[in-house]
Amino acid sequence: MEQEVDDRNDAVGYSTDGDVAVVTIANPPVNALGYAVRSGIVAALERAAADPAVKAVVLTGAGRTFSGGADITEFGKPPREPGLSAVIRHCESLAKPVVAAIRGVALGGGLELALACHARVAAPDARLGLPEVKLGLLPGAGGTQRLPRVVGPEAAVEMIVTGTPIAAAKAATLGLVDGIVEDDLVAGATAHARALVESRQTPVPVRDREDRLAATRRDPSAFEAKAKQLTQRTRGLEAPLACVRAVRMALDTPFDEALSRERALFTELLDGFQSKAQRHLFFAEREATKVAGVGREVTPRPVARVGVVGAGTMGGGIAMTFANAGIPVTLVEMNREALERGLGVIRKNYDLSVARGSLGEQERDRRLALITGSTRYEDLAVADLVIEAVFEEMAVKKEVFGRLDRIARPGAILASNTSYLDIDAIADATGRPADVVGTHFFSPANVMKLLEIVRGRRTAPDVLATLLGLAKRIGKVPVVVGVCHGFVGNRMLAARSAENEALLLEGALPQEVDRAFTDFGFPMGPFAMGDLAGLDVGWRNRKSLGRTAVIADALCEAGRFGQKTGEGFYRYEAGSRRPEPDPWVEALIAGKARERGIERRPIAAEEIVERTLYPMINEGARILEEGIAARPSDIDVAWVDGYGFPVGKGGPMFWADHVGLATIVERLDDWHGKTGRELFAAAPLLRRLAADGGSFAALGRKAGAGA
Repeated sequence: MEQEVDDRNDAVGYSTDGDVAVVTIANPPVNALGYAVRSGIVAALERAAADPAVKAVVLTGAGRTFSGGADITEFGKPPREPGLSAVIRHCESLAKPVVAAIRGVALGGGLELALACHARVAAPDARLGLPEVKLGLLPGAGGTQRLPRVVGPEAAVEMIVTGTPIAAAKAATLGLVDGIVEDDLVAGATAHARALVESRQTPVPVRDREDRLAATRRDPSAFEAKAKQLTQRTRGLEAPLACVRAVRMALDTPFDEALSRERALFTELLDGFQSKAQRHLFFAEREATKVAGVGREVTPRPVARVGVVGAGTMGGGIAMTFANAGIPVTLVEMNREALERGLGVIRKNYDLSVARGSLGEQERDRRLALITGSTRYEDLAVADLVIEAVFEEMAVKKEVFGRLDRIARPGAILASNTSYLDIDAIADATGRPADVVGTHFFSPANVMKLLEIVRGRRTAPDVLATLLGLAKRIGKVPVVVGVCHGFVGNRMLAARSAENEALLLEGALPQEVDRAFTDFGFPMGPFAMGDLAGLDVGWRNRKSLGRTAVIADALCEAGRFGQKTGEGFYRYEAGSRRPEPDPWVEALIAGKARERGIERRPIAAEEIVERTLYPMINEGARILEEGIAARPSDIDVAWVDGYGFPVGKGGPMFWADHVGLATIVERLDDWHGKTGRELFAAAPLLRRLAADGGSFAALGRKAGAGA
């Protein structure tokens, strides 16, 4: 191959292989389509068009990927021409065939660019998708119009609304790629380009293809049913609905007009609060992996095998998490009966996945084979990481860690899945406190994304580095937090929940409080969540701390533990998880209010939000003051990925800036004056930021600069 690199633009290479020009995007790490890449592609295409010796073009990416899409750092900045749409027009209108050679990923703008080519071939491991919806956007460079013309409207709307990339094999089945090249990708693409030239057929741009639209135009019912199904899962989010509107335009709107309207929808979303919130979370998850004292010079410890102590709900879910990632696990229980029960639940969970079609039988068997059950602590001696997941009692945990200290190999990491307890006190039960850390998984552990990594006073930097890397390996989003009761998430949850009983006694019903939360965007309200988790769990915890809860304790004393008993704050018909309001509970609440001389009154949703979410934000400010969380954005990640805070609001601290910190302080002061409860006393940091016109976002930028 004759290699001629265009030295005017290092971001895009140009070479020739006989009569085929090879244009290579070279903008590591993901070949993002920034200004230098866009201008380089246009220059390369113009060069190929002007060269009579060039009969076709192959467009590919350097390194291990085609293109991860738009350069997200350019969002919100003045646009620089050529934009991606202009690049696509150059590609699409070239009189010579252009073949995209896709390795790694073609995502977002990367796939939109590939769709502008006259053909596409892919390596077997390639993944293709339009994930803009996850940033609160839609594909803004023609993706909603070109993809339906290639794969059909039903497949296109599913790809665009879910934002989930598809594998090369599925892309070939859908017709998104014309072939899979096993060996030399560029050579295969070059051969495909020559075949197009030799066919002497004029390349047909995707924009002019109408055959995949015809059937849906005649009968759009399947498309509309698919769109309805997809958007039912995205409660309160604007982008999925906009995606459906845009794809629907492929059926009833001329192409160029549809492109213009697609761009207008994109711009509307880009300027909206929800997309700003979702883009904030995108960067926040990446920022959360940057931890003071854990730089690139810190070498993680190898983790080839994991041990888990406790085969209950959490322990079993944690074992599944590692098995799902291909990591062998030894699961230890106190006796054979408890062990078999835990292993049975794991098997049942995998069988359900097989029945739903989300997991194949062979893969289920492979994962199950990675989990070894045992009743002997000695079998944990080979583990590189041991995670304790036993009862949430300090004495029990100290006993477990004392045993692990005697058994675990030197250098093994000893982790506790505690939700509340002092990691430093747990570490005192060992002679190796530097190896001790908290790993707070969220239930169900094999599903929930968040992993709170609790940094003890003596936790070694390489332990943190190991867990940060391991979190990515097992598909979790890590947030490193400090030691206090409840850490970040549960400490703020306690503040959010503190007024729940008072709201009931003063006049709200459980369904009214829960509706305020679901209308806000939470997937479930606190009382329905309590029934799901089991009211007896909180009851035991309160009794151990010498605390009470008037309504919840009365329910538990009556044997109403939630869904597991068919009755809690709600009642549940046999076999149903649907909460139904219960007059018995309403009478109980009214009776408890009379006993305390409380005159009940209607309580609006706005008041419910103020008395629950504002104290939670206030507690977040205290957590930041104490250094328990490094950044406000870390708190946002924890609450979105672990507690269901709506992604369209960006997390509690981001949302607080949107509401206005001065407004929140004013309302806290008002409630503090009315109730005298310390819960509403504004944190000094929150009051200072409000007085100075500051924000949590600015505080986060300062923290980032300091790091």
